[in-house]
Amino acid sequence: MEAFQKNKFDALTGMRAVAAIMVFVYHNRKYWRNDLPFEIMRFISEWHIGVTVFFVLSGFLLAYRYEEKPLESKKSYLKYILLRIARIFPLYWILLSAFFLDVKYSKDVDTYFLQYSLFYSLFEKYSVSGIVQAWSLTVEFFFYLLAPFLFLLLKKNWSYCILFLAGFFLVGWGIGYGLHEYNGNPDGFLYPLKFMTGSTFFGRSSEFFFGMGLAYLMKKEKGIQFLKKLKRSTLMGGVSIILLIIAIAFFARNNFVHGVERWEGRLIHEFLLPIAIIIFFWGLMSEKTWISKVLSSKLLILLGNASFVFYLIHLSYFNMKLKSYIYLPDRNFVLLWICSIIIYLLIEKPLYEKCRKLIAKIK
Repeated sequence: MEAFQKNKFDALTGMRAVAAIMVFVYHNRKYWRNDLPFEIMRFISEWHIGVTVFFVLSGFLLAYRYEEKPLESKKSYLKYILLRIARIFPLYWILLSAFFLDVKYSKDVDTYFLQYSLFYSLFEKYSVSGIVQAWSLTVEFFFYLLAPFLFLLLKKNWSYCILFLAGFFLVGWGIGYGLHEYNGNPDGFLYPLKFMTGSTFFGRSSEFFFGMGLAYLMKKEKGIQFLKKLKRSTLMGGVSIILLIIAIAFFARNNFVHGVERWEGRLIHEFLLPIAIIIFFWGLMSEKTWISKVLSSKLLILLGNASFVFYLIHLSYFNMKLKSYIYLPDRNFVLLWICSIIIYLLIEKPLYEKCRKLIAKIK
């Protein structure tokens, strides 16, 4: 236990960079669609699982750090939520404002409230507008709101947590389907089922749940004893992740669809892949391997810290604007990371620190 406390989850920070790189490759796969064999292309087409890595990691870190403590009082919950808002919204708002001010790119988008509030990604009609990839921030924020309560349920009985999340899924499906029956649900609010399952917290909550489960086990003596029985967790988890990506990809019919579009692929993605990821995470924290050493290096930690910026700028407005000035053969991969590091050090980090200090003064 001392090992992973000492390095402060450095390898997990480095893993954030790997997840961001996977998402970058996934979003640029179209450029290699006609050059790479189908088997390789459909494997890369499932690298959207980088987002799953982020979700599982968020579930773990929030549960490990906060547990159910924000529920102790209204003030503690308020400070917790404000910290979470400060973590994701300021940078998103800055980039979104730049997008709206540049009417050349935003002239066809007029859903200002939905975009700034992140509610846009609850509607299928608007889910590919604005800063498209920010849909995952909506999923994250739903989890932020519920995380302390979910961990409380998890501590009482894991089945309570599962039942709550299952009920939450049914509520989301019921709302979307009910609106469809009532007025056709023209904007696709939590509808159709494939959209709700793949792009909202209602359908992605299991990924956070498994991350929370790892935190729960690490907080309990019996849980630590169980985890220590897992031998070569880094290898076992890493190989399992690769095999499960291949298994999901098996259900892709061609280079233009995903394996998760089939129910078999979605079930693997939501219920088996997160287990492989938490085993891999445990290995990174408890074992000294060349993988943990690389991920804990200063470079990977820096990239991991800047990965949130990279995720928000690698696609949509910032990247399109950058391409209008310079477009390098690597699809601006290196340049985007340089921009991400600069924005992280000069804007995101100091802005968050200032917000954190202001929130700490709340009495």
